[in-house]
Amino acid sequence: MPLLEVTDLRTHFHTRNGVVRAVDGIDFPLEPGETLGIVGESGSGKSVTCQSLMGLLPQPPARITGQALFAGTDLLSCRPRELRAIRGRRVAMIFQDPMTSLNPYLRISDQLIEPLLIHEKLGRKAALARGLEMLEAVGINDAATRLHHYPHEFSGGMRQRVMIAMALIARPELLIADEPTTALDVTVQAQILDLLRRLQRELGMAVIFITHDLGVVAGLCDRVQVMYAGRIVESATTTELFARPQHPYTRALQRSIPALQPKGSELFTIPGLPPDLSRLPPGCAFAPRCEFAVEKCRTSDAPPLVETKPAHRSACLRVQSGEL
Repeated sequence: MPLLEVTDLRTHFHTRNGVVRAVDGIDFPLEPGETLGIVGESGSGKSVTCQSLMGLLPQPPARITGQALFAGTDLLSCRPRELRAIRGRRVAMIFQDPMTSLNPYLRISDQLIEPLLIHEKLGRKAALARGLEMLEAVGINDAATRLHHYPHEFSGGMRQRVMIAMALIARPELLIADEPTTALDVTVQAQILDLLRRLQRELGMAVIFITHDLGVVAGLCDRVQVMYAGRIVESATTTELFARPQHPYTRALQRSIPALQPKGSELFTIPGLPPDLSRLPPGCAFAPRCEFAVEKCRTSDAPPLVETKPAHRSACLRVQSGEL
């Protein structure tokens, strides 16, 4: 039985300029202990998907519909008290920017042990001991001293480690990592990814990993979902997706990986820009940028995500008809 089952999730923002369909009807399961990668360009709906599941979006202007069953509890319709009991304890999230996610006025110790004080009702002394263990586990040197420092006294990589420690201190069943290595240099990025792998094995948790970096996905995830314009356009195991990508957008993302470019050649870029989510074009949203698009791609209804091979789904009309 899946740990998380998301069905027809839609997050629309009602603004003065119209309805922005940030997430427009996505479905996916997540098995216990599995690592699911969600990839796509900025604005494709990756972060909004997970913020919707965590109940972090103000309503209004957001309007969230669908179902997200986590161990039998619907995260989208449960009472706020139920959601607070799950969030931070059973489901945790690492946010994209550690500097703006940490409170600059509070010491690291106060922010780190807060989940233990709220969810596990530990005393401050016991919570600080757990916090110290967690900082050591994520590789913070001289953790006993650092525990009482402020966020501005840490480097970017160390703040990211603190965010990981905060997310994992209550030993959650599901971790949502929203581009946790975006602002880090390559060496620190590799250290953070190794740390996440190790802690996932030790705790046996499931992970949803949001990123725009396909190279990270290749080494970390079991299964990948590619998002574009608020929809999932391709879903497959990591091995299958990299060996036999089916959607033209996935192929274009792979061609954009700098390490795969011939030495000295001009880097490939996907032409055009992502669409305005309040004024989506008819047909396939990627058609205006797609080198394989034909008339039916631009005029038919938005293509559904269908299984084209076992455990491999694609939302390309030409792939579904066997033309590509």
